[in-house]
Amino acid sequence: MKTAEIAQRFLDFFEKKNHTIVPSASLVTDDPALLFTVAGMVPFIPYLSGVVPPPYPRAADVQKCIRTNDIEEVGKTPRHGTFFQMLGNWSFGDYFKEDAIRFAWELLTAPEAEGGLGFDPKDLWVTVYEEDDEARELWLKLSTLPDERIQRLGKDTNYWSTGLPGPAGPCSEIFFDRGPDYGIDGGPATDDDRYVEIWNLVFMQYEITNVRSKYDFDIVGELPAKNIDTGMGLERIAFIKQGVDNMYETDQVRPVLDLAAKLAGKSYGQESHEDDVRLRIVADHVRSSLMLLADGVTPSNEGRGYILRRIMRRAIRSMRLLGVEGATFPELFAASRDAMKESYPEVEADYARLSAYAIAEEQTFLRTLAAGSAILDQSVVEAKNGGGTTLSGSEAFLLHDTYGFPIDLTLEIAEEAGLSVDRAAFDTLMQEQRTRAKTDARARKGAIADQSAYREFRAQGETVFTGYTEMQTESKVLGILVQGQGADRASEGQIAEVILAETALYAESGGQVADKGVIVGPGYELEVLDVQRPVPGLVSHTVEVTTGEVSVGAPATTVVDALNRHAAQQAHTATHLVHAAIRDTLGKTATQTGSLNRAGYMRFDFSWGSALSPETRTEIEDIANNAVRDNLEVTTRVMSLDEAKAAGAMALFGEKYGDTVRMVDIGGPWSRELCGGTHVARSAEIGLVNLVGEQSVGASNRRVEALVGLDAFRDLAAERAIVSQLSTSLKTPREQLPTRIAELAANLKAAEKKIAAFEAQALTGRLPQLVESAVAVGTVRVVAQSLGEGASADDVRSLALQVRDRLGNDPAVVALASVAGGRATVVVVTNDAARERGLAAGALAKNAAGVLGGGGGGRPDVAQGGGTDATALPQALDGIVADVQATTA
Repeated sequence: MKTAEIAQRFLDFFEKKNHTIVPSASLVTDDPALLFTVAGMVPFIPYLSGVVPPPYPRAADVQKCIRTNDIEEVGKTPRHGTFFQMLGNWSFGDYFKEDAIRFAWELLTAPEAEGGLGFDPKDLWVTVYEEDDEARELWLKLSTLPDERIQRLGKDTNYWSTGLPGPAGPCSEIFFDRGPDYGIDGGPATDDDRYVEIWNLVFMQYEITNVRSKYDFDIVGELPAKNIDTGMGLERIAFIKQGVDNMYETDQVRPVLDLAAKLAGKSYGQESHEDDVRLRIVADHVRSSLMLLADGVTPSNEGRGYILRRIMRRAIRSMRLLGVEGATFPELFAASRDAMKESYPEVEADYARLSAYAIAEEQTFLRTLAAGSAILDQSVVEAKNGGGTTLSGSEAFLLHDTYGFPIDLTLEIAEEAGLSVDRAAFDTLMQEQRTRAKTDARARKGAIADQSAYREFRAQGETVFTGYTEMQTESKVLGILVQGQGADRASEGQIAEVILAETALYAESGGQVADKGVIVGPGYELEVLDVQRPVPGLVSHTVEVTTGEVSVGAPATTVVDALNRHAAQQAHTATHLVHAAIRDTLGKTATQTGSLNRAGYMRFDFSWGSALSPETRTEIEDIANNAVRDNLEVTTRVMSLDEAKAAGAMALFGEKYGDTVRMVDIGGPWSRELCGGTHVARSAEIGLVNLVGEQSVGASNRRVEALVGLDAFRDLAAERAIVSQLSTSLKTPREQLPTRIAELAANLKAAEKKIAAFEAQALTGRLPQLVESAVAVGTVRVVAQSLGEGASADDVRSLALQVRDRLGNDPAVVALASVAGGRATVVVVTNDAARERGLAAGALAKNAAGVLGGGGGGRPDVAQGGGTDATALPQALDGIVADVQATTA
């Protein structure tokens, strides 16, 4: 039974049980404490917690999930994957334990011919929370399970929560017994891989807070309604129904595994266990990367993008360990696309964009591996030349942390060279980094307001936004929060959140920043600092009470800063024009990946793999300003999502849309996007679009910045003033300025070359004096001199090498220093005879740089260091002499 068929059977079954079928939410969640949708219940948290009234009493879905906390287990067990699909049926205060258990047993054991999954009851086991007598009795009543196959387990396995404050409850898990060939007898309580958890029924009835760990928290009380939250692992059902040993061998994953094996020249299941694990890692990680890219995540060095990058690089690294050093993503991602497109057609429709990111990331990391290998090779040479047998943990960590060079590759290369790695020191540094990350994560979680604080306000309905047509709206204060806690009033000088029934103030979303303005009422005035949507459908105004005192129930009028709003509207509409101009110029694969719009300024990120030429930037700017000149009408229509897509509206990655959407047209279909922002009525109101910058913001991602309206005019006026000043100063007509400045630059460069030549000649003239200054330190001749101000590091290095050559074949160390721009530089060189006595230039330069308040190092024969304390140069040079003496004593 194919994976897609299993999912459809699940949805068909629950549709017949009067459940609303809900499409999968994005892998990207709005919850700032969760980077991704890690479980099927995440999109339903507002309904389960009672913060937002549910739009239906019962629902069913197939939810895409990403979970990386067990990433080290991927490939090693039959069930761990970073991407998985969770089948779920939900009740929001409708049915509870009895129907949840009844539905689960019926679907699992009903014959396939009748739409069920056809499991044999003798293969099923059940666990319940140890204190949940009701669930145990219901299983005995509703199923044919014998008493001994219903096991009681503790809170660590049978009490479910997200690990954050919010809804929670006891659960009952259903397991499939794979048989004695796969492990020991004794049921799920043995925690053996023989028993595969396939369905978790969560009886979501409590609210928890003060979460100290996943299993240590305080129960606040009952939720407003008893809910059902279930999750059936689609991949787990698939590998059981398809008669294979693990999720990696199912129809949606196996094609990538087989192709990876072919590319590597391996036979899956017949080679070493390590190779099989690596092939499974590749199959899982390629699919996960494809699905994350499809939901708008792009590789980067932070947040969600970092997780994606890590997953992709683990796949690349696994292919390298399998013996493949070239690019494989063009083939592997195409195989994953073909396996997933039946369930997710968007991976095929948008494959050009997805594959561009994947291929660019692989090329970047392969270059990183090459660069890291070169750095590591140099470290190996230095260690061996210095008589060492171990690479330091700090060097291995630097390669890992700065260059993304995997530790196992460092170990492999070091071992080939006959060296070991100080793994204990490396692990200590890694643990310190993890501790810092966990501290940051805890701080982020601690900064999140408890969403239950908004429940009573959201229960009164959605906040009505009137700002599309009004700049001032009368309402009343529904609630006040001070430091996240409910309050009946806020006084002058306090910062508070104010919830209103209606507002004309725009809440930050879709790249457009929040409105500025005030809220006024009888005896008080509030300055609006921010406007946000803390939960879907509710607007919260963060304010400072500037006058008087505001209380719950008081009349309130929101007043928008009209000039700021208009300037923000100009920028937002200009963003749509630039998007259309970019697609006109570069093609339809150049799609938006992010934006920021504020008064007078817009920033637009889009998928593209190379820098824009000046001519292309000019063309984009011209198209946008031609649209301004043409005074195109800007219209908005509210319609269903399907209607908008049929009309050709652009749905932007990372945005979440409801069943009803707002479509913005500029000049009819020329620019047609789904957008909830505010806009000007006609394009001529924008005034002017001035592109002021273009840069890379990651692999296959570019950013353009523009000033808009009056800010654009002011910037051009400033440039005009600069041009006028240059023209006057250089006594050159404006149109001849480029040529005149180029001539001056060429003359200056030629003069600098002459000066550098004179300075080099002057330094060379000091060569005899420097050779004569050599002193005997034991059997080693040492030159340790400062050249004073001005000499470049290259000149100092060249002179030091000449001095060394003049000193002959006897052991010699030369240390020359200079000061430039307030920074001291020391160059140390040694000859063969000195190095035979254990004198390495790298170590000497590093120690000297420490005295100067900086760092340094290099090869055993030539090294360099420096620091900001130029006054310490005499001590640094004396230190080199002392180090020579100590080494040769």
